[in-house]
Amino acid sequence: MRRTITRLGPWQPHEEVLNQIILLLLLDYLPFSTVIRTQIRMQLLHFSLFGDFNNYLAFILSRAKDVPAEIRKVAGLLLKNGLMAEYNLIEPEHQQYIKLQLLYGLGEADQHIRSTCGTTISIVVQQGGILGWPELFHTLLHFLKSGDPNRNGGAMDALSKIFENTPELLDSDDAWPGQRPINIFLLELFEQFFHSPHANLRKLSLRFVNKYIISMPSGLYTSMNKYLDGLFLLANEPDAVVRKLVCTALLQLVEFHPSVLEPRLKDVIGCMLQLNKDNNDVVALEACGFWSKYWDAQMPSENLRENLPRLTLILLSNMAYANDDNLLADAEVIDAKEDESIPDRHQDLKPQLPCSDEDDDTCTICNLRKCSALALDVLSNVFGAKILLTFMPIIEENLSATGDEAWRDKEAAVLALGIIARGCINGLYPRLSEIVASLIPLLDHKFTLIRSTSCWTLSQFSKYIVQDSGNKKGYEQFDMVLTALLQRISDTNKLVQGAACSALAILEEEAAEKLAPRLKEILQHLMHPLGDYQKRNLRIICDAIGTLVDAVGEELDQPVYVEILIPPLIQKWQNFSIFDKDLLTLLECFTSIVQALGSIEFSEFTEHLFSRCISIIEAQQRLVKAHPFSDKDFITCSLDFLSGLTGCFDSGIESLVLALSFAREM
Repeated sequence: MRRTITRLGPWQPHEEVLNQIILLLLLDYLPFSTVIRTQIRMQLLHFSLFGDFNNYLAFILSRAKDVPAEIRKVAGLLLKNGLMAEYNLIEPEHQQYIKLQLLYGLGEADQHIRSTCGTTISIVVQQGGILGWPELFHTLLHFLKSGDPNRNGGAMDALSKIFENTPELLDSDDAWPGQRPINIFLLELFEQFFHSPHANLRKLSLRFVNKYIISMPSGLYTSMNKYLDGLFLLANEPDAVVRKLVCTALLQLVEFHPSVLEPRLKDVIGCMLQLNKDNNDVVALEACGFWSKYWDAQMPSENLRENLPRLTLILLSNMAYANDDNLLADAEVIDAKEDESIPDRHQDLKPQLPCSDEDDDTCTICNLRKCSALALDVLSNVFGAKILLTFMPIIEENLSATGDEAWRDKEAAVLALGIIARGCINGLYPRLSEIVASLIPLLDHKFTLIRSTSCWTLSQFSKYIVQDSGNKKGYEQFDMVLTALLQRISDTNKLVQGAACSALAILEEEAAEKLAPRLKEILQHLMHPLGDYQKRNLRIICDAIGTLVDAVGEELDQPVYVEILIPPLIQKWQNFSIFDKDLLTLLECFTSIVQALGSIEFSEFTEHLFSRCISIIEAQQRLVKAHPFSDKDFITCSLDFLSGLTGCFDSGIESLVLALSFAREM
């Protein structure tokens, strides 16, 4: 294999050695057997013992243009690793040769070659310091001014990687006494590359500057107006990646240096409003995070007040389900029996309820819908009923829309009502009966996502629904909501089942003793679907049962209620092995029940539960001995239940212990 090479010196590659190394790199790239590959690498190791081996690698990376780019990159990787291990052992003249080749490679047309050279340059700086390469920054600045897009990009790539490895060097006086390199480079980027006709250079320059926002060098601070002008210009960039980088820059500024934005807040807010309604969801999502950071930074509220109508409508629009949302399939009218009978997948076990400040753990996936809901929640708590003047007419219009094509906007309006329920309650409370009356029919809507969201939104008004139940009209409203949620517990869609159970639990907690007159009916509705519920909804319905038990307390201690409550739970309990995690959910539920039942007579279910808890503890103790770091939740939950039994039945617990001992002796 012969290569035509450019000779330069004083050091020059021997053509025969060069070709042998290139051949070995080519062979090493091919899918040979382990034995052959080992032989190839042994030969490469032989060459690496010579003091100028890294020179050959640098030559191949930067100069061997007729060698495939993949092989040149392999040479670059070997060079980088070699310099990391032994740079300070290399002879000075060889170090200088390698540096020259790396700088030459920054102007290569192939972006990957430039990137490999930039990475290796950062390693040289890391190993030898900037004092060992004093001309580097001058050369990189020359490349930035060259007008050559390849050199421009290569220089910015190298600077970015130097920052990643040794960020302090660019913001120090070591390279240019009396001035800091970062300030000179930033000025060049603002002057030239934010306006470059090459999209890649605009992207690289923006990425580079963004790295310095947190540290805020003096050059960036004093050029803030020029920088912001560049950001506003790039916000109209056709490339979505650039628009997202603009969002990232403004988010970092408002989080870490909010004061620098105050003179330009009107422009900043206008820019973020534009980006928040971007047709690219990734850009819009990044922009949406600005509003929460704005309040966290305690920025002036009056600067945003005049933009509230526009912002709230953008957020409402972004809260509508996107085409690629995982839950969108549930919007179709499907065979409900098929849905409720399909076992839960792993992703089904993650919470799906809307976000709020108080339950951030339910937001398992950050998307534009949830981020917009969180931003709307923040606005409602900051501005209260002030957002309702222009917001409610749009909500009402969307709620009254007819036709299947409008269902997403309708669902988003329902969600928005629930989001603002707390912050805007002073303005919403006088219209509570109207709001409830508009939500109740939606619990029977043909689209499952509207039914499930309506359950959640009603739950956000639970406190005020219960609060109004002291008079006849208010109690009728409370009764209507309770009845509607109980019916939805037996919905044939799993998502709606879970939403109804969660909403009922919130209503139960608020209503407490007001539930007593309808306790039998509530228990019947809760226990009826228990046998058919899948894993995720089993946890939720058991929580609703436990909340009900805690809410009504001793009211539950009647045989008629026990007969409704216990047998279905026992039947479900018997379906699980003593190592099944779902058993923990039932154990916690039984613990609440036992504490509420108090003086109830010992019965077959008590003996059964007691015996099985002892078996669980014994089995788990054996498991812990074998695996000391195994999960101890089974033991904890079982002991909690036994403690509840002991506390309720006092000395009567002895009969259970004796009965168990007698049964084992038999």
